[in-house]
Amino acid sequence: MEVASLTVDRIREGLAARAFSAVELATEALRFAEAENAKTNAYLHFCPERALEAARRVDEKLARGQDGGALAGVPVAVKDVICTRGVRTTCGSRLLASYVPPYDATAVMRLEQAGAVVLGKANCDEFAMGSSNENSAFGPVRNPVAPERVPGGSSGGPAAAVAQGTAVLALGSDTGGSIRQPASFCGVVGVTPTYGRVSRYGLVAFASSLDHIGPFARSVRDTARLLGVIAGRDEMDSTSAFAPVPGYAAALDGRARGVKVGLPREYFDGLASETGDLIARGVDALRRLGCGVREISLPHTPYAVGCYYIICTAEASSNLARYDGVRYTMRAPGGETLIDMYRSTRGEGFGAECKRRIMLGTYVLSSGYYDAYYLKAQKVRTLIARDFAEAFRQVDAIVTPVSPFPAFRLGEKLDNPLEMYLSDIYTITGSLAGIPCMSVPCGRTVAGLPVGMQILTNHFDETGMFRLADAFERAGGADG
Repeated sequence: MEVASLTVDRIREGLAARAFSAVELATEALRFAEAENAKTNAYLHFCPERALEAARRVDEKLARGQDGGALAGVPVAVKDVICTRGVRTTCGSRLLASYVPPYDATAVMRLEQAGAVVLGKANCDEFAMGSSNENSAFGPVRNPVAPERVPGGSSGGPAAAVAQGTAVLALGSDTGGSIRQPASFCGVVGVTPTYGRVSRYGLVAFASSLDHIGPFARSVRDTARLLGVIAGRDEMDSTSAFAPVPGYAAALDGRARGVKVGLPREYFDGLASETGDLIARGVDALRRLGCGVREISLPHTPYAVGCYYIICTAEASSNLARYDGVRYTMRAPGGETLIDMYRSTRGEGFGAECKRRIMLGTYVLSSGYYDAYYLKAQKVRTLIARDFAEAFRQVDAIVTPVSPFPAFRLGEKLDNPLEMYLSDIYTITGSLAGIPCMSVPCGRTVAGLPVGMQILTNHFDETGMFRLADAFERAGGADG
């Protein structure tokens, strides 16, 4: 079997026809993933015992004539900021290099209840802080499309695994674009659900009011299936929503006629020509599908980058204070006092980007600066959310680029943090507003680099988002 070409439907059909068993599929998927991983460093570690046990459970259910689950036998990669019981969860950091959680994240529990097979933990920027996956303590991830380039971040490992074909599906996390930007760079589909749609229980916190868990896949339908499995209220997470979870995949009919699409002028000013041309072709494809396209304005967009990096660093400085060498992290040797131990452990354990964000976040929360920075940023966040609320009174969906440029070369932006931060300029607004957004492939540049088109819809309207993306995908994307 060709693992790299499998979809959820093909796996279900193969299991039903007894063309292969779930254990055979898991064995081959593990072999293929381990063999290919040297090319990308997409996985930090594998969990073959857990994978084969999950596959055996699926085979036993099928042998008894029972339903194996919505994702029966499907190989999945899980970003290494999502807790897995008995399997190391490092967050891409030296501080947690040996940490083994005693519990599963709710999203992982729901995956395995649906029959999915977790192959291993995927590489990521340290504590999900980064836009290139070069901040991992265990080495950067390489883009499988162009190995000299980054896969995007911070969920570069899950995106690369799906693009490489070593996982059919993957779970990532998104704070300001960390699912959508890697999906765009690697040429796969990535979804950031409405804030609260998926439980954050078991997701190691970076910025709690912005963090999401979301799916990667090679098709819109498969991302819809995965989201349908992991979404829904969870009593372990007070921020998870009570909103019912519709049948996302069942709603995909390939039709988009009559959908009102908005193009925010602020997102297209100064857009790099080749990326802009591909997005323009994608918009033309939506017109051919019968969508009504109009220009709109999201006037507070220019303030989004500053607003986001104040809020996320403030929350990061608070969340990362727990990593002090006392409980479950590594502890640096030496140090005559408790403060010395804290200082040496955090100094050795955190990478440069984490330190940068902790220091910035501590500054904006400090006495005398809270009102001037953090409080003001929260007010701007409200204005950005209002911009989207007003826009969705006029249109059903908003279409924008995902990134100003395709995947850049490894090392190209490491010495310029501000330029690195600006790579998320088109994704952070949706995160600040808490609305669902996704990246769907929109063609490739002359150099063969993928470019993604971003679709955003109103709170909890993932169905409308998936339907538009599915129609676009079926029509051949920007080339249709």
